[in-house]
Amino acid sequence: MQEHGGRAYRGLRTPRAAGIAGVLFALLFGASLVLLRTALGPDPFVAIDWGGPAGGRVRIAMTLMPFAGIAFLWFIGVVRDRLGEHEDRFFSTVTLGSGLLFVAMVFASTSIAGGLLATASAELAADAERGLAAFGRGVIFQISNVYALRMGGVFMLSLGTVWLRTGLMPRWLVVATYLLALAMLVIVNLSLWVTLIFPAWVLVVSLHILSRPSSAGGG
Repeated sequence: MQEHGGRAYRGLRTPRAAGIAGVLFALLFGASLVLLRTALGPDPFVAIDWGGPAGGRVRIAMTLMPFAGIAFLWFIGVVRDRLGEHEDRFFSTVTLGSGLLFVAMVFASTSIAGGLLATASAELAADAERGLAAFGRGVIFQISNVYALRMGGVFMLSLGTVWLRTGLMPRWLVVATYLLALAMLVIVNLSLWVTLIFPAWVLVVSLHILSRPSSAGGG
């Protein structure tokens, strides 16, 4: 409690319940990924029955993904709060920038899937419909697996470096973060399992944060 100008002000503290944001992100994002990948399939040239189960899975993924993005923003806030006075402006900028780019790209790829679903009922020529669907699905895979995945890797590397220098996280988690981040930066394929590395890592970090009492000043 601080006083200023005769008025008392209560300092803001991150609620402990906010630590569950990473768990929510991991579950919502992982579910959305699985739904989208099983609906779109690995081959962009294979026709999809948008009026059947595949279309339903895309709709569910579109509903879950915005909440996953919101939860990830909360996760970033929780991680920065844990750093407290140890936060470095350089690594903070890289972490925040890569995290925001990751969310933006995930939203963009999901929006393209929604656009494909919305135009599926349009009366297009068969060749035009196949070409549009193949192009859209190709863009979705490129954004999510090439660009968003690498932004997730940069996010992990920057946090891992801060944790290594400050000792705020156990060494095994720092080493695992580096190894997984390098795998995300180097591996170039459209495998669903590679994409799921990121939400799995967020889940482990969140559970570790929740298992430890928060110290004063966020450190």
